[in-house]
Amino acid sequence: MDYSAVLSRCAQELRPSGIRKFFDLAATIEGVISLGVGEPDFKTPYAIRRAGIESLEKGRTWYTANAGLAELRRQIAAYLARRFSLSYTDQEILVTVGGSEAIDLCIRACLNPGEEVLIPEPSFVCYDPITRLAGGVPVPIVTRPEDGFRLTPQALEAAITPRTKVLVLPYPNNPTGAIMKEEHLESIAGILRERDIIVLSDEIYAELTFEGRHVSIASLPGMAERTVVVGGFSKAYAMTGWRLGYAAGPQEVIKVMTKLHQFAIMCAPTTSQYAAIEAMKHCDEEIERMAIQFGMRRGLMVSSLNRMGLTCADPLGAFYVFPSIRSTGLSSDEFCQRLLEEQKVAVVPGNAFGQSGEGHVRISYSYSVEHLIEALRRIELFVEGLK
Repeated sequence: MDYSAVLSRCAQELRPSGIRKFFDLAATIEGVISLGVGEPDFKTPYAIRRAGIESLEKGRTWYTANAGLAELRRQIAAYLARRFSLSYTDQEILVTVGGSEAIDLCIRACLNPGEEVLIPEPSFVCYDPITRLAGGVPVPIVTRPEDGFRLTPQALEAAITPRTKVLVLPYPNNPTGAIMKEEHLESIAGILRERDIIVLSDEIYAELTFEGRHVSIASLPGMAERTVVVGGFSKAYAMTGWRLGYAAGPQEVIKVMTKLHQFAIMCAPTTSQYAAIEAMKHCDEEIERMAIQFGMRRGLMVSSLNRMGLTCADPLGAFYVFPSIRSTGLSSDEFCQRLLEEQKVAVVPGNAFGQSGEGHVRISYSYSVEHLIEALRRIELFVEGLK
């Protein structure tokens, strides 16, 4: 059988994830320290684990409603109001299999073939391929270090065409750690209020903002009706393996997203949903505890990388640093490949997040301090060896 003829051309042409490439390669080398994956090193808080266990002991192993448990959706609405001043009913919330499914559903629910999705880059790797699989056209918008890797109104205006349907707003940003403050968001909102463009606001790192409280564009006047907020439990509650996220937005959009979710997934994992209710109700203090630790690690990474000559601005959100490696004379791929081979440290090339990421690497600090100190020692040895 000619599988190249049978398989989707679009699917075959997608580039594999640059994040997983180095993660998988590192797994084949003994003694590697990996700083490549954005996964908190904390255990899921005990109260959340206990709630999941209790749901199993009580035999709660059935399907839930397609949109998710009503109690969980109410708790998500209460959490969004409490933490970010957002107002949603449970009918405006869909529980998904991780934040990634929510992103996929939003893009597929909005796009017709040939319509455009604006994607500020560098940014997470999934937006471009999901757009292509939905028959859309990804339109990258380059963000610059001198702007703090923020989306500027000038860049947005220049990218909008009559075929623009969705703007991805990926802040706090993976990989750069950039955030958008209220004044930055207002300048973007001023452009969007005049147009029928849906904002996909990926706020999975909302609880990891290190200078003031995170502001959602959906909280600005006139923006809730044109914004789908994507959030989840993986980063804030150290629940990566529970695979649970959500989307909150206009009921008309959520209704269509739920229809797609119904046919593709049915419902998010039931055990995870019961655990998430506990997280939303009683674990705000756990969020703060983990955020403090990430803030300490951030300081260690930034000061150490700058000391060794890898220029690194303070990331204001998420748990990544995005240092420039241009001073080494190596490309992003060369730097990562040689660092892995010579010092057994795995990081991710910046161009995995869009071509504008070339000249940088992404390093996650969602690991223990001991792990980070040893990795930094090896990175410094590698950089010194290049001189």
